[in-house]
Amino acid sequence: MHVSRMTLLALPAAMSMLAGCTTDLQKHNALLTRENEDLRAQLGDRNAALADAQQELRDQNVEISQLRRDAEANQQPLAQVTGFEQIPNVTASYGDGEVTVAVASDVLFASGKASLKAAAKTSLDDVASVLARSYADFLIRVEGHTDSDPIRKSGYKSNYHLGFERAYAVRDYLVSRGIDAQRISTASFGPDQPLATKSASRRVEIVVITES
Repeated sequence: MHVSRMTLLALPAAMSMLAGCTTDLQKHNALLTRENEDLRAQLGDRNAALADAQQELRDQNVEISQLRRDAEANQQPLAQVTGFEQIPNVTASYGDGEVTVAVASDVLFASGKASLKAAAKTSLDDVASVLARSYADFLIRVEGHTDSDPIRKSGYKSNYHLGFERAYAVRDYLVSRGIDAQRISTASFGPDQPLATKSASRRVEIVVITES
C-alpha cells in the first residue's frame, strides 16, 4: 500500500518532466525549422545574385563582341587608304601584301602605241610623288596588260610585247621623276589577266610590294 502511494505520487512528476521534454523538443524543432528556412532564403538570394552576375557577364561579352566588330568596321576604311585615291585616271587597292595602282592604257597611250601621251604625265607625276613620299622603301613592279584582240597594225609581235613596252615606258618615266631604278622591275601579262571589259583590261599596273 505504501509502494502504490509512492508510485502515484511519482507519476505526476514524471508526466510533468515528459511534458517539459516535449515542449523543449518542439522548441528545438521550431528553431531548426527557422534556421532551415533562413538557410534556404540565403541560398535563394545567393542563387539569384549568381544568376544576375552570369547575365551581366553575358551582356558584357555581347557588348565586347559588338565593340570589336565596330572597331574592325571602323578600321576597314582606314586600311584601304593608299595615298593614290585623289589622282585623276588612277585606281588603287590593297591586297596580299601589295598596293596595286592601275592606270588605263587608253589614258596613257594611243591605240597600239607605247609612247606616253603628254596628258598622261600629269597623273604619273602624282603617282611618282606618292611613291617617293609614302613608299620609298618598297620594291615596285610595273605590269603591262592588254586586251585579247590580236596584234594587226601596231608592228608589235604580240600583245605580250606591247604590254612590256608600255610597262617599260611607265617605268622609265617614274625613274625620270626620281624613283630609284633599282627598285623597279617590269613584267607583261598581255591578255592573261583580263578584267570585265576590253577597255578595262588595257592597263598598266604599278604594284608596290609592301610585304616580302
